[in-house]
Amino acid sequence: MSLAEKVGQMFVSYVYGRTADTASPANVSLYGVATPAEVVAKYHLGGVIYFTWSDNLADPGQIAGLSNGLQRAAVADSGVPLQISTDQEGGVVNRIGAPLAVSPGNMAVGATFRPGEAYRAARVSGTELRALGINVVDAPVVDVNTNARNAADGPRAFGDRTGQVSLFGAEAVAGYRDARIGAQAKHFPGLGDTTVNTDNGVAVTDESREEILATHVPPFRAAIAAGVPSVMAAHIVAPALDPSGRPASLSRPIVTGLLRRQLHFDGVVITDALDAAALKDIPADQIVLDAVDAGVDQLLMPKDVPGAVRTVLDAVADGRVSEARIDRSVRRILRMKTGLGLFDDPYVSEQPVVGTPGHLDVMAGVAAGSVTELRNTALPVEAGRSVLVTGWGVGTTTNLTNALNARGVGATRLYTGSPNADVIAQAVAAARAADVTVVTTYNAWGDVNQQKLVAALLATGKPIVVAAVGGPYDIAYFPEVSTYLAAYGYQLPSVNALADVLTGRQAARGRLPVTIRSADGREVLFRYGTGRG
Repeated sequence: MSLAEKVGQMFVSYVYGRTADTASPANVSLYGVATPAEVVAKYHLGGVIYFTWSDNLADPGQIAGLSNGLQRAAVADSGVPLQISTDQEGGVVNRIGAPLAVSPGNMAVGATFRPGEAYRAARVSGTELRALGINVVDAPVVDVNTNARNAADGPRAFGDRTGQVSLFGAEAVAGYRDARIGAQAKHFPGLGDTTVNTDNGVAVTDESREEILATHVPPFRAAIAAGVPSVMAAHIVAPALDPSGRPASLSRPIVTGLLRRQLHFDGVVITDALDAAALKDIPADQIVLDAVDAGVDQLLMPKDVPGAVRTVLDAVADGRVSEARIDRSVRRILRMKTGLGLFDDPYVSEQPVVGTPGHLDVMAGVAAGSVTELRNTALPVEAGRSVLVTGWGVGTTTNLTNALNARGVGATRLYTGSPNADVIAQAVAAARAADVTVVTTYNAWGDVNQQKLVAALLATGKPIVVAAVGGPYDIAYFPEVSTYLAAYGYQLPSVNALADVLTGRQAARGRLPVTIRSADGREVLFRYGTGRG
């Protein structure tokens, strides 16, 4: 391989277009060429990541065709097949919906208290992604969600106990492995104690080295033991691990010192997205060179791919980075691609089979075992009663209304989102006219308007059911609620499972995979493991 081809293997970026030959002005602006195939060939990209906003994810046949076209471009260019990935965690981070079988998400899986469900959900999801030509999944999240106000993880995490997350994460890695897709454990060394999402700003953990190693690192150790081929380094700042204040993704003490030497991981290390707000104050060339110096193998989504590639090539030319250093990363990348069978056959059928009854049943079963009842005075809702569905989520409230009607309940919908006073008044009037109101909430701990809505509905004196479709922590902000269910997500399997519990078709079998404290953090409201399951 030429030096340019080797350096190209270290970059994973997005391209615009539904096919490999779709010309896009956005590609021209970013890369100087028009089509995704030309981008891959010009920069010898090691990987491409799919998004809806880059027009990559219209339907299964289109996705498979795009994957095949990009693979042809990569193989014709350097002979090295392409890593194709997407963020298909399930739950609240899910890039491809129906007709695929979508996982309810990690915290829902954790609420089943059955580690085998993590394996089954991952194997189904991985099998369907591989059918689309996606050979690496940016999952599982193995962060331990120790902070209830965590804006990065929350329901993306399996729970708040290190042992549980380690066990479920390892099972997910095994499921992806058996689906012949590469898993990516994230976000090293763990985002669970933070509040800021690094996409939006700088996240800092003040935990000691001992606390980080005891609480947040073990799930990564378990994922490595399970054979995970890739680990994503977060942009979190952990002064106890690196006093320089560099983000973990750019930190040699964290990537090389902790992940490589202490955990003995010799697989592929990829950064989190380099266009994240957490890095906005660091010069672009410094980001690239610090990542390489840290020991990272793949740089994900730099703002300026041509400039980033040029930075690495120039650094090799003037001796700041040795070609032997580049070779170490390329060998890891090629070893992963070989292990995934990409050199044998990188192509897929352009009529992929996804969303089979068996796959859908697996995800429905996971969701059915996850819904958790913390309080109940109003359920089940009997057929023929009038139900108002209101609260957060355009699709969530629509799907829940439809699901209740399909189960013989007369449900009407009033979507509020994060409501103002006028909308709250409308919801209160509608609740007074209904027999029962189901209000959906999503991370209401950070949204005072959702809190006001629930308080106003409770003040009507009518039966009110609060259904949390994000993390289960919302009840701390309206502790007087008498009927509360945690669904942990809003994908269709979770909504259908929620409807079954509301109407008494199914018992709430889930248990809390976290501890819920009062809003001030002083009192334990519901302990880990609470639930009827």
